[in-house]
This record gives sequence, C-alpha cells and structure tokens, in this order.
Amino acid sequence: MVPLCIPEISGNEVDYVKECIESGWVSSTGGEYLNKFEEEFSRFTGIKYSNAVINGTAALHLALAALNVGEGDEVIVPSLTFISTVNVIKYVGAKVIFVDVNLENYTIDTKEIEKAVSERTKAIIPVHLYGNLADMDKIMEIAHKNNLYVIEDATEALGSKKRRGMAGGFGHIGCYSFNGNKLMTTGAGGMICTNDEKINERIDYLKNQTKTVLENGSIVHNEIGFNYRMPNILAAFGLAQLEQLDKFILRKKEITTLYKKELSGILGLGFPKSKCDEDICQWLNCIEISEEYGVNRDELIKHMNNEKVICRPFFYPLHKMEAFSGEKVMSGELINTELCSARGINLPSSVGITDEEIVRVCSILKNSVKNSQH
Repeated sequence: MVPLCIPEISGNEVDYVKECIESGWVSSTGGEYLNKFEEEFSRFTGIKYSNAVINGTAALHLALAALNVGEGDEVIVPSLTFISTVNVIKYVGAKVIFVDVNLENYTIDTKEIEKAVSERTKAIIPVHLYGNLADMDKIMEIAHKNNLYVIEDATEALGSKKRRGMAGGFGHIGCYSFNGNKLMTTGAGGMICTNDEKINERIDYLKNQTKTVLENGSIVHNEIGFNYRMPNILAAFGLAQLEQLDKFILRKKEITTLYKKELSGILGLGFPKSKCDEDICQWLNCIEISEEYGVNRDELIKHMNNEKVICRPFFYPLHKMEAFSGEKVMSGELINTELCSARGINLPSSVGITDEEIVRVCSILKNSVKNSQH
C-alpha cells in the first residue's frame, strides 16, 4: 500500500522522549524541551516569537482570542479549507464571511476579500492550502488599508517561502499544525507565532489558563483562559523532528518535481501554479481532473484506492455543510471553490515515499486516461 501521508520518524525522537521521561518533566511545566523547541522553531521560521500549543486548532483559536475577535465582529475566510479554520471563528462568537478561492492555487481570492470588507470586519484568515501560498502582499495591503488583523493558517505550509519570508510570517499571527500527517509532527501539537511582543505576551497568558503566581505561591486567574499548552514530552519529539526539517522539505520538493515530470502532458490533468518568487513546499501534492481526462474524479479515486494507492478528494466546501448554513457567502455562490473541490485529488506525499512508488502512482494515472489522446 502507498499511504497518503505518514510521518517520517528517523532521528533522535526516541532518545529525546526517553530523556524526557527519565527526567520526570513530561507535562507542560518544567523540562528543557519546550523552551528549546520554541526557540529553534523561531530560528527556523525567522519569526520572533513562537508559542507551542496542543494542536493547530488551538493555535487558530488562541490567535482570534488574543486579538479580541468576538461577538459582533466579522472574519473573512475561504470555504475551501479544513473545518478548524472556520470552527474557531464560531468558538469566539464572531460571524463567518465565506469568500471564493482563485483557480491558480486554490487560495483565497484577494478581489473577493475587498468586496467582503465591511465596518464589522476585524480579521482575515488566509489559508495556505496544501502548501500553496496565498497572495500575502495583496492581503496585507488590504488589511492595512482597512485596519484589519491577518491570521495566517499556515498549518499545511511549513517550509513554503516567498522572497521575504516563510508562510506564517507575513501576517500579525501565523499558525501551524504538527498533526501526524503534517510535514513534521509531535503526534498532536501546533505552534502560534508572531513578531509582535505584546500579542505574544497575550497568547502566552491565555494559553496558560491566565495564570498569575503571587508572592506567596498562590495562583490566581483574572480572566477566562485556555489549557492549550504543549506538554514537554511532545516538544521533545518535535525538537527531533525539527532537526530533520531541512531534509524533509528537500524531499517534499523532489516528490513534487517527480510527479510533475511523470504526469506532464496528460490532457485533463492540472497542477497548482506558483509565482516565480515563491518556493513552495507541497504538504499534499494535488492535481485537478477536468473533463478532458475522460474519467470522473471520484471513480478515479476509487480505482486508485483499490490499487492500494491511497488518495483523497480536496476538502468539501464548508459553506455547503449544515453546520455553517447560516453564514454569509459572498456573491451568493463560490463557483471556484465548488469547482476545485469537485475536481481535486491529493496524491500520496509522505516524506518517506520512494521514487518507485511515485512512478507506480503516476502509471495508474496514465493508464486510467480515457480521452482521445489514448
């Protein structure tokens, strides 16, 4: 079987976790790994402050809470994303404003953002879907003009860069996920990053149950906070993964290059486009199947899964789900979102996938074509 995306655990993970257990400092207080992990993550991304949390959803929730987004506020977000991106807006009681994506790389359409801004808009959450970068230059321009916060959902885009920085470092806050299927993993976990010292202090305060220790050792909590801290034992695992991250990113780029080489020239099969100043690390390699290919997308996925090659469709549009039926959809419909969702496939993309396995995946795709070229 060729899995969709599984972790690569081949460094100091066992040694560091063992050291952590032997020290007795396994949870979120004490122990050396948590601080070290945060420091090294900041060094890697170039973002000044990093706060490790229990998962990517917690990072996104904390971001909104730290910026005081809540009742009466609107948050602009794409519908083509994982559900966490939108769930967190509801957690804080804000209103979701769904906008469309572009057809080039499936990220939020900046023209639609401009149409969606109102006097109640407080934040934009661009999603770097599958590692593809949203147009952060334009998004930040819109945000500055309208005095809005930008929270980057970079949970799928660690390693993707643009000339002046890494995904997650362009907005006011960047959020990452270390779930088991991500580029690097801590089992469960996430990181929330910012270059703003005051925002970082607020994040740190909120994630730690708003704990204040008095002179006599008593602990008081002056606000409602969250228990979103990352345990030291997960940070130990994460530090070992971080040590291998350059190698992981290099391999991810090799995988994308080989897929594009093997599948070039196949009518009805398209890849996302990137700009010349972008250096993309594709978390999941994606292709779009159009009519010219001659086979229905879902039939193709079923066939590949039967061949023990695990693929999955793009995310289902969130604005079509019952949980979000009451939210505002810009322009009344999101044509590109629905098109991409209906045509997109994620291909096996584990760091550990072999070139032979990629060739096998591509061979099935080549042999499945039913258009006039065959």
